[in-house]
Amino acid sequence: MARELIVEIADWEGEVWRGPAHFVTAPTTEGSVGVLPGHEPLLAILREGEVKAEPRDSKEPLARVMVSGGFLSVDSDLVTVVADEARLITSAG
Repeated sequence: MARELIVEIADWEGEVWRGPAHFVTAPTTEGSVGVLPGHEPLLAILREGEVKAEPRDSKEPLARVMVSGGFLSVDSDLVTVVADEARLITSAG
C-alpha cells in the first residue's frame, strides 16, 4: 500500500482541517515548500498564503486553507500546521 501523509491544520481556536493527503504545499518565509510521503523532518515558519493538501484520488477535491502565518512541522509522514489564523476554503472531507 502506498504511503500517505496525515495532515493536521489548526489555529488558536482549534482544529481547522485534518485528513490524509498525498502532497502538501505551504507558503514559508523562504518560499513555497512541497511535502510528499517520506519527506525529511522539517520545521518552517509560514507566511500568509494558502496551504493545499492534495488527495491521492484525483476525483476528490483538494483541501485549501488560508493561513496568516505560523509554522509547519513534518515528522514521520505527519504534517502539522499551527497557524496564527486559518480559514478553510475547500475540503475533501
